[in-house]
Amino acid sequence: MTLVPRLSQAARARLAKLANRQLTVGEWRAQAAIPLTPDEIEHTLALVHWFRRRYPTAAARLAYVRRAYARWQRTALPPSQSGQ
Repeated sequence: MTLVPRLSQAARARLAKLANRQLTVGEWRAQAAIPLTPDEIEHTLALVHWFRRRYPTAAARLAYVRRAYARWQRTALPPSQSGQ
């Protein structure tokens, strides 16, 4: 069994504030300028290859996105509950 750490409401609020903050253009450019590592490139390409095998046509990809979007809409918290 994997233990999941419990975060306090204050810790959750701090994390949400950090995760949802707007980056400045300079901050974004600094992050975007960091090159991907060989492992990140390999992992990304593996995901792309898997996705293209699983959904080989544009129609299959669009159908997946429509199903996923509907699922995300059903499970999304209202803005008042998601910390926004």
